[in-house]
Amino acid sequence: MGKRSSQRQKLQIAQKAASLIVEEGFADYQLAKRKACERLGLSPKSELPRNQEVEQAVLEYQRLFAGDGQQAELQHLRRVALAVMKLLGDFEPRLVGSVLKGTANALSDIHLHVFSDDARSVAITFLNAEQNYQSIDRRLTEDNPQGIPGFRLLWEGAHVEILVFPYDGLRAAPPSPVDGKPMRRANVAEVSALLEDESSLHIA
Repeated sequence: MGKRSSQRQKLQIAQKAASLIVEEGFADYQLAKRKACERLGLSPKSELPRNQEVEQAVLEYQRLFAGDGQQAELQHLRRVALAVMKLLGDFEPRLVGSVLKGTANALSDIHLHVFSDDARSVAITFLNAEQNYQSIDRRLTEDNPQGIPGFRLLWEGAHVEILVFPYDGLRAAPPSPVDGKPMRRANVAEVSALLEDESSLHIA
C-alpha cells in the first residue's frame, strides 16, 4: 500500500473509531480502533492511527454532528464532577479525562483522582454521606502490573470512577492513555471556573 493510501486508510479508521467513541460509548481508544477495522472490513493487522489522531477525529465528529446537545451533556457531567469533588474535598480531588478535555458526552464516565494513603478513608466518606459505591482496582498502563484502588458510583445519572493514589501522587500526574504525557488534572477551583465560563458563553 502506498503512503497516500495508508494515510487515507488511517484517517478512515480514526473517523470510524471516533463515531464508536461518541455514539456507542467506547472508552478505550485501542479497542475502538480495532473495532473500527472490523466494521470497515479491514485486516486486524492494518496500520492504526495514533491515539491523538483519534482524539482529534472525536472533536471533529462532535463539531459536525453533536452541536449544542453535547455541550449540555458535558456541562452536566462537569457539574456532577464538581459535586463529587466537593464531597471528597479532604482528598485533594482532581478531574481528568474526557470530561476535563471537553470530548465527553452522555455515554462518558467521569474520572477523578483523589489522594490518600488509606483508601478506606475515602470509603468512609461515602458511607457517612449514605452514598452507594463499588470498590474497584485499575491498572493504568499495560506494562505496570500494580493496580490502583478506587470506587465507582452513580451520581445524578452519571457514572463516576474515582482512583485513590498515595498522597505523594500529587507531585506528578500519571501518563495519559492518549499520548503518554502526564495527564492534565483540574482541581475544584479550576472545574468551577470551567463551568462559569460555559455559563457566560451560554448567556452571551
